[in-house]
Amino acid sequence: MLLGFAMVKLLCVSIYTDKRIKGRVGWVVKPSFQISLHSRDMKLLLELQAFFACGSIVSKNTRSEGSFRVNSLHDLTNFIIPHFVNYPLLSQKAADFYLFKQIVNLINTKVHLTEVGLQQIINIRASMKLGLSDLQKSEFINYNPVPRPIINYTEIPTPNWIAGFSSAEGCFLVHISTSDKNKIGQIIQLIFKISQHRRDKKLLELIANYMNCGAVYSHSENAFVFKVGKFVDINKNFIPFFKAYSIQGVKLLDYQDYCEIATLISEGTHLSPKGIAKIQLIKDRMNTKRKDPKI
Repeated sequence: MLLGFAMVKLLCVSIYTDKRIKGRVGWVVKPSFQISLHSRDMKLLLELQAFFACGSIVSKNTRSEGSFRVNSLHDLTNFIIPHFVNYPLLSQKAADFYLFKQIVNLINTKVHLTEVGLQQIINIRASMKLGLSDLQKSEFINYNPVPRPIINYTEIPTPNWIAGFSSAEGCFLVHISTSDKNKIGQIIQLIFKISQHRRDKKLLELIANYMNCGAVYSHSENAFVFKVGKFVDINKNFIPFFKAYSIQGVKLLDYQDYCEIATLISEGTHLSPKGIAKIQLIKDRMNTKRKDPKI
């Protein structure tokens, strides 16, 4: 399951170029791999560090964030890159990984120490997600971005991939709204959703087909969302699925609260003011409202 979690958007591949006087060509190229999570998921970061047997954990107290980082060229070459070759990314971030791997290979052959080699790396870096900085553009005015790879995927590889992707991207939501359709004037709706950039609409559609429920909707100009809102689908499909293929990290607690509310709904508890109040208390400790989670 940990493999699946490491295969999602938390992969951050970057190339940092800093102008230095001591560099042979005036620049130093630094490849880096990073996974950042809320500090509540520090345990998961430590598990990732143990799994890869390399890297370090950096905590940012001011941002309530922790990061698992790998900066060593040896570790990137021998541990990180082989992992994602063996367990490919499905989202369009795979294009960034492919370009990142090209740059690491060039650094291993020392071509980054020549002007021609540095220009090669700059051209590749220009096609990665963040592109070049204004300083890099001003220093390498003749840069020519390489074609960005097109990632084609036709199927979800394993149910563990769904669980891993949902651990990072999924949201277990509980909506309580007013309604004139029942005596207590309120209704409860359980929702599961995953939002992605529009370039990964196809991936969301594959998830919907794999789970055999829900639908993909346009969320904004640049985003789509896979959403499941029918209680029968939630109760008979998603809850058993994530029981068999476990959610990882602090989101597991949200899933457990979600299951508790689903049980209350199945029992009819939500049809009384007392039951609504009980569900509200559970809802109020989920997601961003959760404090000091222990998993």
